[in-house]
Amino acid sequence: MYLQHFGLREAPFSITPDTAYFFSYGHYADALNTLLVALRSGEGFIKVTGEVGTGKTLLCRKLLNSMDKEFVSAYIPNPQLSPYGLQAGLASELGIALSNRPYGHHQLQKMITDRLVELTSEGKKVVLCLDEAQAMPTETLETLRLLTNLETEKYKLLQVVLFGQPELDERLNTRQVRQLKQRITFSYRLEPIDREGLDSYVSHRLVVAGYQGGALFEHRAMRTLYKCSRGIPRLINILSHKAMMAAYGRGDTTVDEQHMRLAVKDTEDAQLSHPPRRHWPWWLAAVTVLVSVALLYWQGDRLQGVSL
Repeated sequence: MYLQHFGLREAPFSITPDTAYFFSYGHYADALNTLLVALRSGEGFIKVTGEVGTGKTLLCRKLLNSMDKEFVSAYIPNPQLSPYGLQAGLASELGIALSNRPYGHHQLQKMITDRLVELTSEGKKVVLCLDEAQAMPTETLETLRLLTNLETEKYKLLQVVLFGQPELDERLNTRQVRQLKQRITFSYRLEPIDREGLDSYVSHRLVVAGYQGGALFEHRAMRTLYKCSRGIPRLINILSHKAMMAAYGRGDTTVDEQHMRLAVKDTEDAQLSHPPRRHWPWWLAAVTVLVSVALLYWQGDRLQGVSL
């Protein structure tokens, strides 16, 4: 809608996790490097947590695209699977042809094991990435743990990377999955973008989308953007997109604070800086005044009695 108006090749603030827009800055770059180093170590579970909208799915896809030829990756975006569903999904990702007939758990496990041994003998490391892992049923988490028991004398046949919201930590603290928690060798917590990184984040997405002009967002607009998005990438994208639409609708070539406030007003999860002031009801104020006057009269009578 506004691409030609701003000289863009594509929409810069889509909330679809496109790895071309991965922001290699601060803790996002650290998280990716930590994951790559941890995977090369070849052991245990790896866990990445972060609040809703902080970019876990984008980081997951960037990780999958960043693995070199020594890795074979399997990706399961929906972990709300039964134990059998998890085994079948992993088998499919590993290229195991399954017929329509039902398989027993033991049979599926053997097929997966044979395939993992085959890949390991070829010098490959197999990595399973699970998104939204906080939603995984307890029984499926236990099946996942048992899958990582598969190993040679020196190497694990399967490594697992869990991406999830902070609720994943709560799940791992329960008694039922304490054995899985002990196997987490690396963990990382994604935090929102800080104020210093916001300008770079917005500029990065604009440049990737083809923008070649000067500063598109005015300083006050950026200040409001950070305040109301709390540095959460998904909210930054939503607010920036809406603010650009508001500027385009008015024929403006830059995004100012007024445009950004219109975007904030139209976005439920955006938070303004100042909480609303609390106003006492009129009757409570009246009672307070009456009580104060009564106390003054009472103190006056006591003082008069003392003087007499």
